[in-house]
Amino acid sequence: MKIQNPALPGFNADPSIIRVDDTYYIANSTFEWFPGVRLHESKDMVHWKLLPSPLSTTTLLNMKGNPASGGIWAPDLSYADGKFWLVFTDVKVTEGAFKDMTNYLTTATDITGPWSDPIKLNGVGFDASLFHDNDGRKYLVQQTWDHREYHHPFDGITCTELNTDTMKLMPKTAKTLYQGTDVKLVEGPHLYQINGYYYLFAAQGGTVFTHQEVVARSKTLDANSFETEPGDPFITNFDTPDFYIQKQGHGALVNTPGGEWYYASLSARPWNHKNESAYDPRGWSTLGRETSIQKVEWDDQGWPRVVGGHGGLVAVEAPKDAIETDAPLNHSRHDEFDKPSLDYDWNTLRVPFTDHMGSFGNGELKLVGHYSLASNFDVSMIASRWQAFNFDAETKVKFDPFSYQQMAGLTNFYNDKHWSWIFITLDENKGRVIEVAENNRGNYTSYLKDDAIKIPDGVEYVWFKTKVRKQTYSYEYSFDGETWLEVPVTLDAVVLSDDYVLQTYGGFFTGAFVGLAAVDYSGYDEIATFDYFDYKELNDK
Repeated sequence: MKIQNPALPGFNADPSIIRVDDTYYIANSTFEWFPGVRLHESKDMVHWKLLPSPLSTTTLLNMKGNPASGGIWAPDLSYADGKFWLVFTDVKVTEGAFKDMTNYLTTATDITGPWSDPIKLNGVGFDASLFHDNDGRKYLVQQTWDHREYHHPFDGITCTELNTDTMKLMPKTAKTLYQGTDVKLVEGPHLYQINGYYYLFAAQGGTVFTHQEVVARSKTLDANSFETEPGDPFITNFDTPDFYIQKQGHGALVNTPGGEWYYASLSARPWNHKNESAYDPRGWSTLGRETSIQKVEWDDQGWPRVVGGHGGLVAVEAPKDAIETDAPLNHSRHDEFDKPSLDYDWNTLRVPFTDHMGSFGNGELKLVGHYSLASNFDVSMIASRWQAFNFDAETKVKFDPFSYQQMAGLTNFYNDKHWSWIFITLDENKGRVIEVAENNRGNYTSYLKDDAIKIPDGVEYVWFKTKVRKQTYSYEYSFDGETWLEVPVTLDAVVLSDDYVLQTYGGFFTGAFVGLAAVDYSGYDEIATFDYFDYKELNDK
């Protein structure tokens, strides 16, 4: 049995992996998407089941108004003292000299909750993780942020003891364990105690093509006592540009009941246009930063090494003692909106789905139109990750606008400045029409304009489809659900990639989503009704 990387395709960044008895768990970043923190479980590291997200209420997580790619950065999942511990960061500022943030701690005796009310820890830096020492003491280990323009902003890895009686940090115990190497941008720390050493795993080089993971160790937790692993970085793809997997770095270590070791790593699968060099640009990552898993062996000096070399492998031997399960590897799904709760794959922006946003059940989803898709507040949209390069997604929608300020339809979305959609709206001369529009770096373009497609009188529902084909994507419509007509607009998928967003914005962490949305910025709360949603993955080449 083989682990086929990425093990968690699509936007599943910054993995924190643990094992409890015979079950593995991975927690991933969710940034501005609600609910917060994505959880999966597996018995074999091959088949992963999506679990309820732990931060599912505004008591646990309030991200209203957070910037794109703010919110939940690099959660840390651990298990000790008979319960799960989750440390997470809510980042409120992504651009400029400051990274205003708060680190929180919540616990649960069961991975599915309920999770305790969050305890505020600090705001020293992001990527905080909790280390449970063998002597019973606990420490918060984190990247440390320095706003001063004459210093490097990444000021090493700080360790601060947690008072387990008060559940408060003791700031005067804080010390810098490790400054990283000359690669700089040291972040994403996880600390382990193995064979008499403290091993510190940390990311460097930024979460782009220069990304890497470095390992350092010490016999103590004394300040600046950690020695860097000799030779090559633990994992990187900076010098393996032809490899299918890129950007590996930030991640966490886990062992199996049988004594094998694995490392879950952030990764990406960039692609190039046919007329581009495969090296410059290095590529475009529309599926965002995904989770890959590599096998680890220990050399005769006690240092961890990735099996197959520091670039990693696509096909990795699964644990010998794995309990094979039958969870699907294809993420195609169909939703009739007839369940009492939304599927775990659905996400909303910054806030939970409430009556203010709409309702679902009895075979339909109703979305109340609010602000535009360019807003950081009050957006009526549910969306799920692109998890394959090639897929079709479709829906059936009823919408009766009385103003061009009212729109409803099917969207491909990265953030408030990068998205497109096909939608129903009103034209003063034609009545109800279909339009396709794109927001590219905040510049809005209506593609059909005066040629917007008139919806025939008497047509109640309109069917919409998007066909994503790796480098490009398009939209189709139907008035009967059988005969489909293509809108003559082909869009460049690069606009919905991490790497394209990075060119103009520092928050480039989420990958592309496909979803259903309603807008009524006139303020009259016009309602759109969606009959179903279908997502079908195709040959992923």
